[in-house]
Amino acid sequence: MKKVYANANDALDGLLHDDMLIAAGGFGLCGIPELLIKAIHKHGAKDLTFASNNAGVDDFGIGILLQARQVKKMISSYVGENAEFMRQYLSGELELEFAPQGTLAERMRSAGCGIPGFYTKTGVGTVIAEGKEHKEFNGETYILEEGIFADLSIVKAWKADETGNLVFRKTARNFNPPAAMCGKICVAEVEEIVPTGSLDPDGIHLPGIYVNRLIHGDHEKRIEQRTVSAA
Repeated sequence: MKKVYANANDALDGLLHDDMLIAAGGFGLCGIPELLIKAIHKHGAKDLTFASNNAGVDDFGIGILLQARQVKKMISSYVGENAEFMRQYLSGELELEFAPQGTLAERMRSAGCGIPGFYTKTGVGTVIAEGKEHKEFNGETYILEEGIFADLSIVKAWKADETGNLVFRKTARNFNPPAAMCGKICVAEVEEIVPTGSLDPDGIHLPGIYVNRLIHGDHEKRIEQRTVSAA
């Protein structure tokens, strides 16, 4: 089965349509699937729902899709540095479902494991719990959170082999693996593709069984907040 594609446009060919639920990896600007996001922007699919920790910045990452009015809803834990994200939400142009970071990651991971929902104490007694089922276990109250079953997952990894086994680097490892797991189809962009069998099996963070399509690309490594010494 062919998994390696020439570029992001080819890798997404036949997968995009309006009203999709897309799970996107990354944390801040670290490990975001920037090339695949640009390809979605070029395609023009609209009324999209994105499950992602945040939405990049105004002119990078999911931010470019917000500027183009291609996103109708965000499932996120952090509005972040994206002024357009905040403006659209406060003006009622964008629907926002807040999810605590750990809950969001687990909603993705559990869906990838075929688990439709789970109970957690996180959010009990807050607006996060409104409208959700409450249940007591050993005298403690928990709320039911549903798994995120996405139509498409887009992620970025450091290395991959030709069968789609992925290795992530540091912070990029937190949301990318669960995001990759929860999609019906997963497309990954990577900095390096190595021959099958050359990755240490113990160092693989996500098995290739979760990855359907794969591209190699050059990436722009932006820093969200740069702090330097005055000296």
